[in-house]
Amino acid sequence: MPPKHGLVSALATATAAACLGVALEATATAAPRDPRPGAPGVGDPLFPTLGNGGYDVQNYDLAFDFTPGTYAFTGTVKIKATATHDLSSFNLDTDGHTIESVTVDGDAAEWALSAGQSGQELTVTPDEALRRHRSFTVTVAYRGNGKDPRSGLSGWRYISDGGFVSAVQASRADTFAPVNDHPSDKATWSFHLTAPEGWTAGANGDLTGTRPAGEGKTTWDFRLKSPMAPELMGISVAKQTYLRSKGPNGVRLRHLVPSDQVEKYRPITEETGPQMVWLERKLGARFPFSTYGVQIVRDGYGDALENQTLSLFGPNWFTRPTYSITMVHELAHQYFGDSVTPKNWQQAWLNEGPATYFGVLWGDEHGLADLDAKMKAAYTKLETVRKTDGPPGKPKGLGGFNIYDGGALVLYALRAQVGDADFDAILKAWVHRFRDGNADSEDFIDNAVRTTGDASLRPFLEGWLYGLENPPMPGRPDWKQA
Repeated sequence: MPPKHGLVSALATATAAACLGVALEATATAAPRDPRPGAPGVGDPLFPTLGNGGYDVQNYDLAFDFTPGTYAFTGTVKIKATATHDLSSFNLDTDGHTIESVTVDGDAAEWALSAGQSGQELTVTPDEALRRHRSFTVTVAYRGNGKDPRSGLSGWRYISDGGFVSAVQASRADTFAPVNDHPSDKATWSFHLTAPEGWTAGANGDLTGTRPAGEGKTTWDFRLKSPMAPELMGISVAKQTYLRSKGPNGVRLRHLVPSDQVEKYRPITEETGPQMVWLERKLGARFPFSTYGVQIVRDGYGDALENQTLSLFGPNWFTRPTYSITMVHELAHQYFGDSVTPKNWQQAWLNEGPATYFGVLWGDEHGLADLDAKMKAAYTKLETVRKTDGPPGKPKGLGGFNIYDGGALVLYALRAQVGDADFDAILKAWVHRFRDGNADSEDFIDNAVRTTGDASLRPFLEGWLYGLENPPMPGRPDWKQA
């Protein structure tokens, strides 16, 4: 044991250090705060006002009570988020709702609605500013009608039986609930959909149970553990039936079809498992979610959409002998767009290019399409499209040939340049490296270089993605421009 005077000295030193720590902590705590409003948009290159700044959403919990036939609904959304700077106020995207109340961490907050570019801005002002890095919960109670007019396009699709299905890409999730409506802010989700008995609800993720809701109603509870961008929300209430089976590696398959057309669509839904096996082999990667399925509506919708874990189809697709190409297209989106989501909408080729490529590759291997012929035609056309609509990596808008066939052509060229083995390795690394996250074209280029160790792929892919002229197609000297 040391002498007593040594012990006293040690205690004095410890006390001084503790006091200094308290002083430093007090100084840090007293650091000036800079509360300011969150930005009303995230600065997307194509849609600058979409989304909102100042916070990052971790979870949405949506309770939605729908009345078929009348389309009236009430809703409550609880949003758990973290402030990314000191917030005096922040915005949510909404459109066409009557706001009943808004609270932040259980305390009433001031709120106001104003016009936005594609919908409305719900500005929330808490009683006290939110400090940077603070977690908080904002709860919005609201009501409305699915057929009420909106400031912009509606995400509602009306089924003749009196039900609905959501198709909200690219920015219409706000017609169902207040959200941060941009793909860069992904979050986990829970849904609690209430409908009268005799109606069936569907949503992204796993159905965790049902429970009585009083007055002859049932609530259907769903949970999506993997983060999802709002534009991939897929909810519905209709006269529909679940069909269940098992996919590869334990993936739970559940499909939704019109209740009076089960036998018509059952054989089609059963094609999903083999399609998943095929795509897993092509990518060398397991399916990224715990569940998947297709939702086929009776009517009211004529497109196909990659709602996360529950792809949506209009019935018209299944009158075509090539419908399985579209099924594989939407299945591929679960990797490209849903699991790996673009940082902004100008990166949409990362969604549509791989989905188009693998859909046509499936068709080529099953006698339904000719991949080489399609890519040659795309090569000829893309030269002109690059100049009018922008190259695949810098489109001037969404939905164009440049991000669909043009994006597929980028992958086709990459495969021709590096060979099958390296191409497969690049895509396998891509879906693993950015699983459940966001990425952009530069990330794709970096991934290709890093995976192969081939620095020449950087200028190669930059030319294909950003150039205003088509580069030469490797191994195809006879392919000419338009």
